[in-house]
Amino acid sequence: MYMTKLRAFSSIGLGFCSALLVVGVASAQMMLPSAKPPDGAALFKTQCATCHTTNTTDPPRQGPTLAKIVGRKAGKVEGFKYTPGLARADFTWDEAKLDAWLTNPQAMISDANMAYRQAKPETRSAIIAYLKGLN
Repeated sequence: MYMTKLRAFSSIGLGFCSALLVVGVASAQMMLPSAKPPDGAALFKTQCATCHTTNTTDPPRQGPTLAKIVGRKAGKVEGFKYTPGLARADFTWDEAKLDAWLTNPQAMISDANMAYRQAKPETRSAIIAYLKGLN
């Protein structure tokens, strides 16, 4: 009987110590690595480069070259056939216009052929920063 009580008390004691250890570990603040910001060049390569190039010597693809797009008049790359709406566009590409375009091209130019839309602001921002850096 004495051994049974001793085993019960030691089990309770071990259980209590284990619970304290779990609570202590759970409440410890562990530093997690911060999320890496999106890489504009990598995003461009995976999401844009199928249709666009960033080199002025490459022939146009489905879309025009995006080399030096920031500060360029919309619809004016020599040798690229734009839709009528984009050819008539009367604006210059800046960060705000590019952000709106990447969000929803057809909201800016109704006959735009570009099917790509990007809902994530951080992804759009990284791609735009990459394009701006090419200027």
